[in-house]
Amino acid sequence: MVADPRWAGLSLPDRAHVLAARILVTPDGDRWLYGRHARWHLLDPADGRWRPAPPPRAERARRGAHAAPALPEAVVPPGHDFHAEPGSTQSFIGPDVPERLTEQVRQLVRAGGRKSELDYPLTAFGEIFATDVPSTVAAVWGTIMWCAYAPAFDGNERLITIFGEYLRRSLPGDEWVRWLPAPPLLDLVTLVAERLRAGQPRAALRLAAVLADTAQILLLDTRFRPRALALLTMVEPMLRRSAFEDPRVEDAAMRQEWLERCPARLRLALLVENDPEGHFTHTLYDLVEALSFMPDPRAAAASFLADLSDSGGALPGRLDHRLRMAYEELRHAGLTGTSAAETTQPEGFPVRTSEALPTLEVAPPDRGSAAAVLGAAYATGLAWGRLTGARMPERGLAGQSALVRKIVHERDDRHTGHA
Repeated sequence: MVADPRWAGLSLPDRAHVLAARILVTPDGDRWLYGRHARWHLLDPADGRWRPAPPPRAERARRGAHAAPALPEAVVPPGHDFHAEPGSTQSFIGPDVPERLTEQVRQLVRAGGRKSELDYPLTAFGEIFATDVPSTVAAVWGTIMWCAYAPAFDGNERLITIFGEYLRRSLPGDEWVRWLPAPPLLDLVTLVAERLRAGQPRAALRLAAVLADTAQILLLDTRFRPRALALLTMVEPMLRRSAFEDPRVEDAAMRQEWLERCPARLRLALLVENDPEGHFTHTLYDLVEALSFMPDPRAAAASFLADLSDSGGALPGRLDHRLRMAYEELRHAGLTGTSAAETTQPEGFPVRTSEALPTLEVAPPDRGSAAAVLGAAYATGLAWGRLTGARMPERGLAGQSALVRKIVHERDDRHTGHA
């Protein structure tokens, strides 16, 4: 219905009226609406807000009428949002990055490493790379990390080892997993904007081309694809000389110009930049979906949320009421706010592990499912950090680390031609 070309021509009240007639009601009285961003929304009976939430797969539902004026604009799809790239929630603790992608990135890094740091000074990512590394290498790294749905990589991931000789120090993480930070788009913009202000437009264009070339390669993997497409639409006009950048532009202003270039159909990938609250809500949705193999996905999702630092008590109010009830059960039991970095036994093991909560133990049916859970859980943690300022432990959160220990002995996927 939304994909019909006539949908965009309807007024907002008309669209709300049509959607209101299609609300579903589950036996417990909960109301569900398939709306904006091609996702289900659940009506919170406490405050009347519609929140993105995957529906229960095993429950029957009936059609339930709802007053159209009560549907806020935020849940009514404009149309373009139904064409967003679906992507993948898998982290890189599991299926390897395709070898073809890795080799193309290797060539970019090798070429970038031959540039002079005097011509391409390191104006961002200084905490990752040594001071004599040119920003052309940092541009490749930054694009990979910004485009990744969840930049958590296992110790055998060839895509990360490419950068080994350029690193300032060993990457953060435990002995097997690298829980890497997700850079803001501003870091990528800074690499380009600084060269413009320095009177080096050719160097600025070269860095923009590196961003675009890296994003083009990353399209080969669905874990990068949505943001890689968005980044291409932001950078390519500069390369075509159809969008000249002001040589005096400040980083924040250039970032805003780039964001405004992104077409509406790709803007879901930019929630991480434009709407931290909405981005966190959508990562919650992904986490519950990734746990759909569990008897109670929301209880399992709550066990991962229990690791998040929430000293201000802001988390429950951001959850749909079903997920909130599951989280509150853990909170009342004193099992929240127990990340691996904050509370440990003398031996250094997390106090709260999945073994400590056998009823919530997450046991994915295969490695791909485990990677999807880890990716969604880590993305949720990063989104919470961006929203609240809470820091992520370098060795990962307790629930994620417990799941990693279950799959650490399994080999990575092997690709054709890879020994």
